[in-house]
Formats: sequence, C-alpha cells, structure tokens
Amino acid sequence: MVSSPRMGNVNVTWHKYNLFLVWCILLLAACHPETAVPTRAVVAVVPTFTDSVLPSTWTPQPPTTLRVIAAVATLGPSLTPSITPILPTNTPRPTATPTPTPTIIASPTRYVSYMPTLVPSTELGPSKLGLHVIRNNDAWINEFVRQGQPSVIKALDDFGYVAAIKATSPRTIVVGRFNYPIQDYGGSPEESARRFVADQLDQYLANPAVDYWEGWNEPDPNLDNMPWYTRFEQERVRLLAQYGLRAAVGGFATGVPEMDEFELFVPAIETAIQHRGILTLHEYGAPDMTFLYGAALPGYSPHANRGALTFRYRWYYEEILKPRGLVIPLVISEAGIDGIIGNRPGPDGYGWADFQDYWVQQGWGSNGVEAFVNQLAWYDNGVRQDGYVIGFTIFTAGGIGHWRTYDINAILPDLTRYVVGQQFSQQ
Repeated sequence: MVSSPRMGNVNVTWHKYNLFLVWCILLLAACHPETAVPTRAVVAVVPTFTDSVLPSTWTPQPPTTLRVIAAVATLGPSLTPSITPILPTNTPRPTATPTPTPTIIASPTRYVSYMPTLVPSTELGPSKLGLHVIRNNDAWINEFVRQGQPSVIKALDDFGYVAAIKATSPRTIVVGRFNYPIQDYGGSPEESARRFVADQLDQYLANPAVDYWEGWNEPDPNLDNMPWYTRFEQERVRLLAQYGLRAAVGGFATGVPEMDEFELFVPAIETAIQHRGILTLHEYGAPDMTFLYGAALPGYSPHANRGALTFRYRWYYEEILKPRGLVIPLVISEAGIDGIIGNRPGPDGYGWADFQDYWVQQGWGSNGVEAFVNQLAWYDNGVRQDGYVIGFTIFTAGGIGHWRTYDINAILPDLTRYVVGQQFSQQ
C-alpha cells in the first residue's frame, strides 16, 4: 500500500513490505477542517484512442434500468480535540529567526471531520468506485462486478478470474500488478526496466484480459532518484508496447511525489500517452478520508477542492499536466483508510475496521460500516467530477494475513448497494 517514511510524511512502504514478508513466511510454513464541496470540474478532454474500449470522458456507462438514487446524508462537524495536522512533505520550508515569547498555554486545535452535502445526480454520472483484489476468495466479489458493472478493478498476483470479470462486465477496466522484490535505483534504468519486463512477460502474455500493467509499487523516488525512475518507466512503457501491452505508469504512494518531483516525471507521462498508457497512484486518509483535504502543498496557495492526501492528484493535473496538454487517464489504484499515515489525529489503527467506533463518535454514521461507506461516497462524488479519472479501487477485497483490518469482503453487499444506487437510466 504506502511507502517508506520520509520526514514524517505518510508513506510507509517498508512497513507494509515487511508485513507482506511475514505473511509469505507464514504461508510457506503452512503448506483540517473541510469547508467546501469539491468544485464541479469541466469534463477533461483526453487523448482519443481509436482502438480503445474507453469513451473519451472515461465515464462508465450505466445499465438502462432506472435505479433508486441513494442520497448521501448531511453530517455535521465533530468537536473531538486533536493535534494540529502537519502537512507531510520533504520540501524544506523557510524558517524565521525565533523571537522569545512568553509561555502561553493554548487550547488544542480541534480536528473537524465533515462530509459536504452532495446529492447524486445525473450530472455526476454513475459511480467510479471499484475494488482492489488480493485474492478472489468471496462470491460477493463477482457479484459486485455483476451488479455494479464497476469502472475499474485492480488485480494483484491472482489473475485467474479476470477473464470472467471482463465477460460479466466488458467495460470494466482491469489494472494488474505482480509483486516484485527489487525496487533499486542503482545501475542503468533502461537495463533495470528490461529485466523487470523480462521476468514477468510470460505472465503478462498469459493474461490478456488485463488492460494495463503497473510496475513498481508505491515508489517514492524524491528529487535525486526521480530522473532515474522516469527513464525506467519510459523504457518499461516502450517494452510493453512491443508486445501489444499497455502500461500504467507512476504507482506513487499516498502523499508523494512533491510538485517539483512530479515535474521531473513529465517525460514518462508523455511516453505513456504516446503508447496509450495511463497514470496510477494511491490516495488514503486517516483517521478519515477527509484528513488534510483543503491543505496546501509547499509553494502553492490552498485550494478548497484539493488535498495533501485525498484529491492530491488535482494538483498534478491543474498545475502541471493540463497546462502542457498532457491529460493522461488516471486510476487511483488503491484508496481508503490507512492508519499508518504519520502526524495525524485519531486513535491507533491500520485498516478501516480499526476506526469504526471513532467514526461513529465523530458523527460519520450510525455504525462503522455506514460511516465508511459515507466517506467512500464523499470521495466518489469528487472523482466523478474529473473526466480524466477512470475510477478508484478500495483496498482491499480478499485481504488475507495482516491485511485483515483492511479487508472489505464483509461489506461487499453494502458497497454493491451503494454503486447500484448511483446508476442512472440513459433513456
């Protein structure tokens, strides 16, 4: 999920990589106050791919049957005292010369969790909520696809069911990734890309139902390594294209890269567009998904409809990609709750299941499941306003081992009802 700590920001890939190693060993042995609704964005004009199955606005088509519209309840702000949010960043900030001041005992800054009122409408179109799947170990995963016809599914390592998903929901985009043990910035980036693709090529070719293949998981290259990673991704895109395959570039963790780092990644975006690729990244929040929504990034003024964690992607598109005419299709290939985010308020915890009591106390819902679905609805309402976003996938269905508190299998019926409730008749 997220990447290695860097000056207190939110990324903890090493933690999750270690958890994954522990799970593998066990397996082998057994056998900011929010004050504004996200502004409706004009549907982006994206590159037209004549042989692509996607519409130019990247909005999934709903079934023709009129569905019941599930309105999102208005939730008021909470008054739970907490610490002052610290914006995660690796960018140095100017410091003023300290001036001696008398000691003042200040009241704690209150963390306000707030869901804006945004009733679903035909203007927003159907839901863009999809699933991240570690293992297809629950019948409701296929049922979610059958009923919801989701915009996107993210498959990890296990691809035996992907062809059936495409048969059930032909317009669902499938992003795939294999776990790969080496993420090292040493040596030639082109040679590293060639080894990476060669090691997995047979599996790529054996799973033609996957639409886009991701590379590294949650890299955080920083300024020093971003030029290397950019060349690695460019070469990976070109190699896949030689076999008629398409790449998903980026794969960045929550809260990174910084804007000056993303500027250095632009050549990889250009190469991906040339070869009909997409961009992927991850967006998590904790103790809820609105944390640091509305916060500014270093060197920029705040915007009410962008964030340092969720809706961070809007900074990249509005400030860098749109001005250059590089509006590449985007999949948020992991999203949800991740308690490993640093410098945050709220209780200890990891996945969404650990925060249910807290959310009820905050007023997100009458129970933990309702509270989580309400947050996902808030996020969904936002991404549906951005035409370049194909969709986002909730981490995770089939959560085994240490991913149990992230596992969403038990609430798949609830997620299915939500997604179906956002479908509208086109008649």
